[in-house]
Amino acid sequence: MFVELFAVMAPVFVGASLGFTWIRLGHAYPVEFVTKLVFNIGTPALILASLSGAEIDAGSFGSTMLGTLLVIVAMGLLTFAVAPLLRKDWRVLLSPMMYPNTGNMGLAVALYAFGSSGFAFAIASMVTVSLVQFTFGTAMHSRSGRPLRTLARTPTVYAIGIALALLLTDTALPRWLDNTVDLISGFTVPLMLITLGVSLASIQARNLSSGIGFSVVRTLAAALLAWGVGSVIGLPPLAHSILVLQMSMPVAVFNYLFAQRSGREPKYVAGLVFCSTLLSFIYLPILLAIMM
Repeated sequence: MFVELFAVMAPVFVGASLGFTWIRLGHAYPVEFVTKLVFNIGTPALILASLSGAEIDAGSFGSTMLGTLLVIVAMGLLTFAVAPLLRKDWRVLLSPMMYPNTGNMGLAVALYAFGSSGFAFAIASMVTVSLVQFTFGTAMHSRSGRPLRTLARTPTVYAIGIALALLLTDTALPRWLDNTVDLISGFTVPLMLITLGVSLASIQARNLSSGIGFSVVRTLAAALLAWGVGSVIGLPPLAHSILVLQMSMPVAVFNYLFAQRSGREPKYVAGLVFCSTLLSFIYLPILLAIMM
C-alpha cells in the first residue's frame, strides 16, 4: 500500500517542488503567461481529450457536478460558523472554504490514484468549482461586476459544452482532432503542478498557526460533507471517492489572487493556501489509503 501511495503522491510533490526550487534559485517564471496558456488552451484540450474517450455516462458526470455544487454551497454556509471561531470576517474566509484546488493538484492526484476512469469524474468536479468561482466568486471579488462576461470569455466553458454533447450523443472526435487535443493536453498537468510550486514559493505566508487550524477544520468538514452528499444522491463508488478526494484538496491559489484583487486580507489568505497545501502531503495519503 505504501508503494502505491508513494507512486500517487511522488509526481505531485516532485512537480510542485520543481516550480518551488526554480523560483528559490532566482530564475524567472512567466506565471501570467503560463496561467493563460493552461486555462485557455491546455485545460479545454485536457477536457476534450479526457472525456471524448472516457467510459462514463452523462448521468454519472452530471451527478458528480451536482454533488460538487451541493458541497460548495454547504461549505459556503459553514463559513458563517467558522468565521466567528477564527475571529475573521466571513468575506475573507468564504472563498477559501468554498474553492479547493481541484485543478492544479486535484486532477493530478485523481489521475495517478484512479486512472482515466476516475480522472473523468475529477474533471466534472473541477469544472463545477471553476464555473462557480468564475461566476459567484468573480461577483464577490470583482469591482467590475461582470462575472458573466468573464465566463463567456472562458474557453473551458465551451470545451465542457462540446464534451457533454459528445457524451450525450455517444459521438467520438475525428481522429485528427482527437490526436491534436491529446497532444496539446499533455503539457497541462505538469505545468499546473510546476505553477503551483512557483505560486507557493512566491507567497509570503504568515499566521501559520491560524492557517493550520483552518486547514484541519476545512479538510474534515469538506470530506464529511462530500461523503454525506455522495451517499444521499447515490453516486457510483468511483465518483463518490473522487468527490471526497476533490473536495478535500487544499485551498486553491486562485483564492489568494481574488483576495489581492478585493483587498480582503491577502496575506492571511496566502497563509491558508500555504498551510493547507503543505498539510495535504500528510493527509492525502491517509485519505487515499482509506478509499483505494
